[in-house]
This record gives sequence, structure tokens and C-alpha cells, in this order.
Amino acid sequence: MITDKTNKKFWDRVAFIYTPFMKNNDSIYKKICEIISGYLKKDMSVLELACGTGQLTFLLADKVSSWEATDFSEKMIALSKKQYPDENISFSVQDATNLPYNENSFDAVVIANALHIMPNPELALDEIYRVLKPNGFLFGPTFVYEEKVPKLKLFIMEKLGFRTYHKWNGSELSNFVRDKNFNILEQSLIKEGLLFECMIVAQKQ
Repeated sequence: MITDKTNKKFWDRVAFIYTPFMKNNDSIYKKICEIISGYLKKDMSVLELACGTGQLTFLLADKVSSWEATDFSEKMIALSKKQYPDENISFSVQDATNLPYNENSFDAVVIANALHIMPNPELALDEIYRVLKPNGFLFGPTFVYEEKVPKLKLFIMEKLGFRTYHKWNGSELSNFVRDKNFNILEQSLIKEGLLFECMIVAQKQ
């Protein structure tokens, strides 16, 4: 269970401006969706952790049978429900490190840009592994720290209450995922936006 709720307070405060702010990353999300879409099938059930206000949710949900969109922030979930009602999407507030779902419940789990801002991301990966069906997919696009690090912008965000717990590069991120019993199927670096995005596609061993 997440006991340090620093980032939760931050996301609750900025939820109302999150959607317009993330418009700057539309091209990144489109590339992420292109990769994820190649693995999705119409009969799949998907769990999304840290869905925010639905930047990936509403681009991908219609490609599968059911989509469970969750976030740690109540305000993010409230905005998602209000903006994008959809029959096959269920919204709920969840702690990614302490999920209520049974083992082997989902064909795929999406967790975008969240592992690096969790104090204990290994607990989230343990839970993801638990709720995934055998050979289920993990889609984990994550901001990484390669040669491009916008120190001033990150400093300002931290002053506003945002905290980054893990400053991985792409190799460190993939090793972290692999160490939690996932096979890396695909890894690519998207060199756009505030930070580079490492797109990880992995499979439960």
C-alpha cells in the first residue's frame, strides 16, 4: 500500500488542468497507442493503472471487450467519468500497490508514466503480475532520464509538490521490469516531450 501520498495531493490539485496540459504530448500518446494496439484483441479485458484523465483510455478502450480505468487520485477519476462516459469502460479509485482484483483477472495491464513517481514501484509490479493472466501483457511507457533532462522545469514541478522517486534510464527501467519476472517483448525510446519516453512491452512469465 502506498503510504507516501505526496504525489496524490499534487495530482488532486492539478487534475482540472491536466487534460489541456497533456495536449502537448498528443504525438507521444499516439505513438504509444500504435504500439499497444498491435497487441490488443477484441475479446481482451484490460486494467489501466494511473489513467489520469484518460489520455490513453479513450484511444484504446474500444479495441477490447472491457477496460477498467483506475487512478490513485479521486479528482482524476471524477474528471474522466464526467468527460468521457463509455459503456465498456469502468472507472474506480485504486492503489496500484494493493489491488482488489483476483489473480489471473486481466489479459493486459497498462501503467503509463507512473512507475517512476511511485515510492515502491516493485509493489505495483508484484500486483500487476498477480492480476495478469498467464502470458498476459504489461504495457509500461515511462518517462526516463537519458541525455535530455529539463532540470528547471522539473525543479519548478517539485516546488509545486511533484516528486520523482526513480530517475531511470531506459536500460535501468527494462532491467527493473525484467527482475520482476516479466519477459521484455519490445522496447523503444520516444524522443519527444518534457522527457524521453521509454515504451516497454512485457509479458508475464
